[in-house]
Amino acid sequence: MVAAATVGIIALGGLALAWWPEDPVGRTQHAAMSDPRTDPEGHAAQARAAEVRARFDQGALMLHAKQYEHAAAALHRVLELAPGMPEAHVNMGYAMLGLQRYAAARDFFESATSLRPRQANAYYGLAIALEALDDLPAALGAMRAYIHLTPSDDAFVRKARSALWEWEARRDAARTGRQERN
Repeated sequence: MVAAATVGIIALGGLALAWWPEDPVGRTQHAAMSDPRTDPEGHAAQARAAEVRARFDQGALMLHAKQYEHAAAALHRVLELAPGMPEAHVNMGYAMLGLQRYAAARDFFESATSLRPRQANAYYGLAIALEALDDLPAALGAMRAYIHLTPSDDAFVRKARSALWEWEARRDAARTGRQERN
């Protein structure tokens, strides 16, 4: 379930980038590269934006291929160049999930939600990471946030609701077990 969800959430992140009006470092893109002799700062910004885009695309491709170490390497470079890019934090979180580094994944998803509080796919990943860290109350809250922020006809909402149902059942069973022991 996590692998299928990961691929779908990455696709959502890619779609978000496709509609993103500015380059990842916050400068408007130009059709042609600036002349480094007459506009060195503009040229450097365009080169940096081009590298961010290329590395981000490479990272997303590696995530789709389940090459999580390679994805993390590409996304690490993106985060060096564009630390304020929430989509890079989200994708790095999914790379960490793939590597079963759940605490690191949680941290990247939380960074993404700090940068962009309505970054829905970050809440989905955060919920998965928190569940893996046995923090069921926080996982439930993150998954509820994902459902709240996502259109009801989205394919992943059904999976999110299923996860909520399972986690609530586990939580309730644990509560019942505690009550019986007391």
